Amino acid sequence: ETLVHINKGGRPRQRLLSLSRRAQKHRRRELKMQVKEFADKEEGGDVKSVCLTLFLLALRARNEHRQADELEALMQGRGSGLQPAVCLAIRVNTFLSCSQYHKMYRTVKAITGRQIFQPLHALRNAEKVLLPGYHPFEWQPPLKNVSSNTDIGIIDGLSGLVSSVDDYPVDTIAKRFRYDCALVSALMDMEEDILEGMRSQDLEDYLNGPFTVVVKESCDGMGDVSEKHGSGPSVPEKAVRFSFTVMKINIAHDSQNVKVFEEAKP
Repeated sequence: ETLVHINKGGRPRQRLLSLSRRAQKHRRRELKMQVKEFADKEEGGDVKSVCLTLFLLALRARNEHRQADELEALMQGRGSGLQPAVCLAIRVNTFLSCSQYHKMYRTVKAITGRQIFQPLHALRNAEKVLLPGYHPFEWQPPLKNVSSNTDIGIIDGLSGLVSSVDDYPVDTIAKRFRYDCALVSALMDMEEDILEGMRSQDLEDYLNGPFTVVVKESCDGMGDVSEKHGSGPSVPEKAVRFSFTVMKINIAHDSQNVKVFEEAKP
């Protein structure tokens, strides 16, 4: 049955939000009891979840989808901001330094009142997952003269070399990753593409391998990478980048090699 409030004379009935808190509490009493009864029966007593769901349904019914999306993200624990990995990709692709990104983060937060971008420490934590040395692995059979420890991050590329002007300038900086750690990190990043390629070849249940990975190594000069503003060096700082690209991945199946991945733009 539908209950309709009938105003028998007197001043017009005021809207709920225009009342004092005490009056709001009095008027909501019956509704609160009904919601609590429903929550105890259906949601294990989670009144907050029921109220948020009702609010979400009301927003959807009025086509307030933007607010509804933000509320739904909040209910799922995602918040209305961007994921740390997305913020990291934005910072890398737009060539923002840490200080530049932090300035943008503070500005957006101050103007909008919301934390859309994630702070730098969240980006650093997201970066750890992407860097070589994060994912454990083992070689079968073990490689000779190679440590079985895979928790290895950035390595000094000049360690063990005697500094000499004839070989390289004294102020040269070299940072690198262990090759196999970098390869494993790249393959983990490509996991979805590899699985999609296997599904397209009806090999979804065949996960044991062996896999054949074809890699193209490259070296390219990055030109002058010195600071262009402020107190940058008087002599240009040149950089050289050594990298590899996973070109193709095959899997042995029924005495033949089945291609499950191929780089479209090598």
